[in-house]
Amino acid sequence: MNKSYIKKVVLAYSGGLDTSIIIPWLKENYNNCEVIAVSGNVGQADELEGLEEKALKTGASKIYIEDITNEFVDDFIIPTVKAGALYEGYMLGTSFARPVIAKRLVEIALAEGADAICHGCTGKGNDQVRFELTVKAFAPDMKIIAPWREWSIKSREEEIEYAEAHNIPLKITRETNYSKDKNLWHLSHEGLDLEDTGNEPQYEKEGFLEMSVSPLQAPDTPTYLTLDFEAGVPVALNDEKMSAKEIIFKLNEIGGANGIGLLDIVENRLVGMKCRGVYETPGGTILYFAHNYLESICLDKMTSHKKQELSITFAELVYNGQWYTPLREALSAFVDKTQENVTGKVKLKLYKGNIIKAGVWSTYSLYSEKIATFGEDNEYNQADSAGFINLFGLPIQVQAQVNAKNKKK
Repeated sequence: MNKSYIKKVVLAYSGGLDTSIIIPWLKENYNNCEVIAVSGNVGQADELEGLEEKALKTGASKIYIEDITNEFVDDFIIPTVKAGALYEGYMLGTSFARPVIAKRLVEIALAEGADAICHGCTGKGNDQVRFELTVKAFAPDMKIIAPWREWSIKSREEEIEYAEAHNIPLKITRETNYSKDKNLWHLSHEGLDLEDTGNEPQYEKEGFLEMSVSPLQAPDTPTYLTLDFEAGVPVALNDEKMSAKEIIFKLNEIGGANGIGLLDIVENRLVGMKCRGVYETPGGTILYFAHNYLESICLDKMTSHKKQELSITFAELVYNGQWYTPLREALSAFVDKTQENVTGKVKLKLYKGNIIKAGVWSTYSLYSEKIATFGEDNEYNQADSAGFINLFGLPIQVQAQVNAKNKKK
């Protein structure tokens, strides 16, 4: 890339450690180029406080703080929940936030006539792929600057040293220097003591958890709740109608207070390595559980099994940053078809990190108590099973007969 042509750069800006030092670094290394900061509000709450002042003081010419929470929930989170997509147990909180942020980033870059887009993702992570694939989808010729592939900085400790040398204020210290990503769906923790898989996460340590409490510190009495769904979409919590976004925020409060949604996993990153992360996803965990519970009575066996199979592919596409692809769109169309009758109510009991089923109802339920009962019934003729087993087992029977005949020779 010829740096002399780079006059205006749009930066994906969070105000975290990486992007805090990138603004002055860009001006130092790209001919004092204009830097426009863009922060996508995906529900990271207090992390947005003081962002404008900080960006301008460190050299940005302007900053956009874009509220994209509704788009994030309706167009990314809910379709993924309906798909039942989990990547190795991970609820994709960072994965599906990157495309919606990057899409807005591209829109602003094009409107501003920017020469390049810059992000603070490391060369070791998945986010660089997620950002850049989205940029390629909407601005295929846009130049991309990724400082972690260029600068001499080798660690987060060196980033802190750079920030201190340039008088850039940080909200972290060397002792609390976890790599975190927060939005309305989750909070991730990586680095420091978590890099040793032999270390137990410090769930009970004050300040470690932000969206949840340790199950050990959760109430000694259970919390009940109900969720209503229409065509796979949550529409009411405890019989109160509200948007999916409002439901997620409320579930975060309820679930977090009960120690729901803590996940400690070693996941297989797209770039080839294994990496350990601790995730807090209180509301999302409840939502996935409730949706799956309702599906258990509303979906037929073949559809349910095929949907489970394809959910792995869906999750891999989301995790790998391939949201804007024909295959993901096709899978979403399949999922939407499966959800037409996923309408009903679910009741759950939350207790010290556990979610316990407490009732499920749907007018589209395929469960028949009359047929399934162990009591006397006039719905199911048990004698029919003899012919069914004979036909179902015929290939096994014929194979055994052939095997026996050939052994005699």
